[in-house]
Amino acid sequence: MPIAPLSDRAVVDLSGEDRLDFLQGLVSNDVTQAMPGRAVWAALLTPQGKWLADFFILAAGERLLLDVPAAQAALLAQRLSRFRLRSRVALAGRPDLAVWAGWGEAAPPAEALAAPDPRLPEAGWRAILPAGQALPGAAGDYDRHRLALGLPNGAPDLEAEKSVLLEAGFDELGGISWSKGCYMGQELTARTKYRGLLKRRLVPVAVEGPLPAPGTPVLREGAEVGEMRSGHPQGLGLALLRLPLREGERLTCGAAVLVPRVPGWMRLPEQAAG
Repeated sequence: MPIAPLSDRAVVDLSGEDRLDFLQGLVSNDVTQAMPGRAVWAALLTPQGKWLADFFILAAGERLLLDVPAAQAALLAQRLSRFRLRSRVALAGRPDLAVWAGWGEAAPPAEALAAPDPRLPEAGWRAILPAGQALPGAAGDYDRHRLALGLPNGAPDLEAEKSVLLEAGFDELGGISWSKGCYMGQELTARTKYRGLLKRRLVPVAVEGPLPAPGTPVLREGAEVGEMRSGHPQGLGLALLRLPLREGERLTCGAAVLVPRVPGWMRLPEQAAG
């Protein structure tokens, strides 16, 4: 059954009457769209518009629960707390809660706080459940599923203080609101889109040979054109590649060959389509 525990994820609790206004001014998406049965995917950026973290926002009564990378949970809560000032909000880790994902015909447990993954219908759903639940599935199943769709998963797919959102598909995948008003890092994000400044894209690749480690250079005829990001032993991965992109070409990466495959949801600049 396609259900998997996401042991690399954690939950941060955001409560208080100012929780929506507080988060709205900080992240890339419209927080007010989070409601029962509807999650929001958003990113926290530096003032210069570079990625720091991304997470899913689920509404749970008088609080927001953030489905975040476990390795960044404490740092993310700390960074957000710096902006509290006089806002009536409180942030706390929730080790009593765990994150699960499901797709295909699988349905979330009735007791779960669940919502469809807002990036793609094929991505399935995400759910927050009490820690220690025993459900079928393995975390590696989810990695295979999301890589087949070309979906990023935070680090190592993006680099803190270096990556820009449009490189990783946040526009096509609904991780940015272009109408909600100001947020931290908005200026560079908008400039990248409207001036066509994008030079690289995070692209799904088929991997032939041993799976390269994240950060391994990708070469075209001996010239470096990108680097490997996350991957799965069954020949799936993501690589950050320089534009223009030549779909179907064979690139070398360590002892492996990478073949870029552009998913149907991805929009490349016209000059990069050939």
